[in-house]
Amino acid sequence: MPTFEYAPAPESRSVVDLRTSYGLFINGEFVDGGGTAFKSISPATEEVLAEVSEATDADVDAAVKAARTAYTRVWSRMSGADRGKYLYRIARILQERAREFAVLESLDNGKPIKESRDVDIPLAAAHFFYNAGWADKLEFASLGPNPRAHGVVGQIIPWNFPMLMLAWKIAPALATGNTVVLKPAETTPLTALLFAEVCQQADLPPGVVNIVTGAGPTGQAIVDHAGIDKLAFTGSTGVGKMIARAIAGTRKKATLELGGKAANIVFDDAPIDQAVEGIVNGIFFNQGHVCCAGSRLLVQESIADEVERRLKRRLDTLRVGDPLDKNTDVGAINSRAQLDRIVALTDAGESEGAERWDNGCELPSKGFWFRPTVFTGVTQTHRIAQEEIFGPVLSVLTFRTPQEAVAKANNTPYGLSAGIWTEKGSRILWMADQLKAGVVWANTFNKFDPTSPFGGYKESGYGREGGRHGLEPYVKTGA
Repeated sequence: MPTFEYAPAPESRSVVDLRTSYGLFINGEFVDGGGTAFKSISPATEEVLAEVSEATDADVDAAVKAARTAYTRVWSRMSGADRGKYLYRIARILQERAREFAVLESLDNGKPIKESRDVDIPLAAAHFFYNAGWADKLEFASLGPNPRAHGVVGQIIPWNFPMLMLAWKIAPALATGNTVVLKPAETTPLTALLFAEVCQQADLPPGVVNIVTGAGPTGQAIVDHAGIDKLAFTGSTGVGKMIARAIAGTRKKATLELGGKAANIVFDDAPIDQAVEGIVNGIFFNQGHVCCAGSRLLVQESIADEVERRLKRRLDTLRVGDPLDKNTDVGAINSRAQLDRIVALTDAGESEGAERWDNGCELPSKGFWFRPTVFTGVTQTHRIAQEEIFGPVLSVLTFRTPQEAVAKANNTPYGLSAGIWTEKGSRILWMADQLKAGVVWANTFNKFDPTSPFGGYKESGYGREGGRHGLEPYVKTGA
C-alpha cells in the first residue's frame, strides 16, 4: 500500500513582532523588573525568543498597589454594563489578532499551530465574550445575596495552555468587578505580555490588569502578599498544597485546579473507531500536557486486543515535528525539565514490566521531543498508572465489569476528569454517578466550552472555573 507524505505547510512567523526584551506590565505600562532577566526559548529549536524581566517582591508589591488603586477608584465604581463593554472589546481584539496570538503561542509553548489556531485562541476569546455577558447580571446568577467583588485577585497560570488559562482566570475576575495581578509560567510568558498590549489597545483603565513575570519566587510573593484578597492557581498538586498551607488561617480565598490521572473507559459496545479517535485526542492533544488528559485507558477485556491493534495503527499516522507546520499533530515538549520527567517515568514503566510501544518516527535533532507512546500490560501498582506524567504517554489496563472499571478508575489520588465510551445511556449515567471526577465526558473527550464548569476533587483541587459556577469564587455575598 503506498505511503503519501505531506509537503511542509509552515505558518509564517512574520505575523509576530517579537521584541528582544519584555518588561513587567504594571499600572497600564511596561516597566523594568528588579530581578535578573531570564530567557524564553522555543522548545522546538532551543532558540532564544526574548529576554523577560523577573519581578521581585517590590515589583509584586507595586503591582498589587496599582490593582488596589484601580479597584478602589475606578473598577468597583463602574457599572457591570460598562465593565462588560471592556470585556467585549478585549474579546473582539483577540479575534482580530488571533493569528498573531496563535503563532506566538506555538513558538513559545511548542504546541501545533492547528491547536493554538483552532482551539486555544478561539476559546480564550469565547471566555471573554461569555463573561462579558454576565457582568451586569450577577444578581441573577444564583451566587447568593448581594454578590460583589473580593478586590484584588492574584492569579498564577501554567505553561500548557498559557492564553487559555489566562482567559479562564482574568475574564471572570474582571466581570465580577475584581482587579488582577497575574503571573504566567516562566517558560511561556510571551502571549501574556502580548495580552498586556491588548489591554492597552482596549483602553482598559490602568491597574485593572497587571502582569508580572518570573519563576517560583515571584509566584510566592503573590501568594504571601497581604494585599491579595483571593488566589487562583492552576498547576501541580505539590505547589497547590504549598499554597493551601501558606494561606491557611488568613482571610484569603482560593481556587486550585491541580493535577489529574484521568481514566478513559471503553466498553465492548463502543464504536471502536470513534473511541480510538477519542483516545488519541485524549492523551496526545497538546503533547499530553493536559491536566485532564485521558492518560489511563481502561478497555473491556473482550475487545482489548482489537482496540490496541487499531490504536497502534492510528499512532502510525501521527506526525511529530515543527509546531508551526499546519500538518503537525504532536509538537515539542515544553521544556528540558519536563522531557526529563517523561523519560524517567517511562523508563520506570519498562523496568516495572509494562510493554512499551511507539511509532518509531524520526525526531528533529534540536529541541525537546518525545514520541507518542503506549504501554500495555500495565497494573494498578505501576508508577505510570498512578503518577501524572504530563506527556504523550498512555497506559492501557483492562476490566471485565462496570464495577471493576469504576474501582480501577477511582483508584488514584486525583479526581479531575474521566471518559466513558458505550452505546448505553443508562450505563453512562450510572458510571458518571460512580466516578470520582469533576468532569465526565460521554463518547468524546477533551471538549470544552465557556458555559460549562471545570474542576476536580481530591488532589485535583477545589473550586470551579467556567460557566456560571466559575463566577462564584470571585464574589463574596451577604450583608
